[in-house]
Amino acid sequence: MSAERIAGPAQSLLLLFGSCLPVLGAVLIAPVLPRMQEHFADTPGVEVLTPIALTIPALVIALIAPFAGVIADRVGRKPLLLTSLLLYALCGLLPLWLESLPGIVASRAGLGLAEAGIMTCCTALMGDYYQGDRRERLFALQMVATSLSAAVFIALGGALGQSDWRVPFVLYASGLIFLPIMAWLLWEPHASHSEAEVKSAERFPWSALLPLYALTVLAGISLFIVPVQAGYLLTLMHVDSPQQIGLTMGANQLGVLAGALSFRLLSGLQRKSLLLIAFATAGFGGLLMAQAGNHAVVIIAVLVNGLGIGLMLPTLITWVMSRVSFAQRGRASGGFTAALFAGEFISPLVVIGITGGQLEALPAALTVVAIAQCVLAFICLGLHRLFRALAEPVHALA
Repeated sequence: MSAERIAGPAQSLLLLFGSCLPVLGAVLIAPVLPRMQEHFADTPGVEVLTPIALTIPALVIALIAPFAGVIADRVGRKPLLLTSLLLYALCGLLPLWLESLPGIVASRAGLGLAEAGIMTCCTALMGDYYQGDRRERLFALQMVATSLSAAVFIALGGALGQSDWRVPFVLYASGLIFLPIMAWLLWEPHASHSEAEVKSAERFPWSALLPLYALTVLAGISLFIVPVQAGYLLTLMHVDSPQQIGLTMGANQLGVLAGALSFRLLSGLQRKSLLLIAFATAGFGGLLMAQAGNHAVVIIAVLVNGLGIGLMLPTLITWVMSRVSFAQRGRASGGFTAALFAGEFISPLVVIGITGGQLEALPAALTVVAIAQCVLAFICLGLHRLFRALAEPVHALA
């Protein structure tokens, strides 16, 4: 990569803040879902459309992020990022005025389109601007920042939604604030001469990355269990205040924050061991959540669950980005983003498939998901050899 400009703290902070914008789209309205569903009670299919309003951005990101990665590699990171920020603000603010639930779902789909570009470009630029330990540290900080922001956004969404469920959508105007700042402080990176020479001969290492992307899908499913389901679980306990629901989800995100911070402390362990710890911890927290008999136990459970989720994500993204070159980072980042958000979109559908739409069956569904996470934790130990075997043909071609 060209050494003409060197990224410093300003670029690091800006890319970290930019990475938080898709989180705002993912979790902000989670605490007001029950009130949104009540407002649109006469809309056919409201039981399905309401959670879909939360997760439809994740579906669009899953479908679009790979293409965003290709555009980022071929056209440039910065033009795509700035365009995405403008679209983010426009689609994010529309629900303030829309009077139909399908219309809100459509605007949320547009938000997902913007988020695909933002997340892909921010992650790719982190890989472009930094090398070695600095890059891994920044990827870990990315998970810390997104987790901390999620805790803040969920609590803020609950507080703002206390009087009116539409008020939290005002925060999507943040895209307009970041647009001129990013245009000023970020620049388009370029491959070095040696990297440009081999660019056309490179093959994208699908065989090495697909198993990691599969695990990322499962991490996305795990990540969205609490944001989507905690409100409904607390409703069963007759806890229906958006502020209380928001604080509970905030506890989960604080757990994610702590888990992401622990990634640096546990960096001496093999990645398969980190994933074992991560999925096992998330599963234990899920079991505790399913068996909880009161609000206090739910808070502890979601905190433990978050510890596992927080460790999963930096482990996976650093593993993915370590396997690709400059010319492939946009596509690798797009693939990771797509896999993560595909899991987030699938997450509520998995639970609905288990419960059959019956709220009373939610604890049983959470138990099934938690057991699956615990089983997957031990499977991760054997998958490491598979990853290495799949990667060997790629190294042979290099």
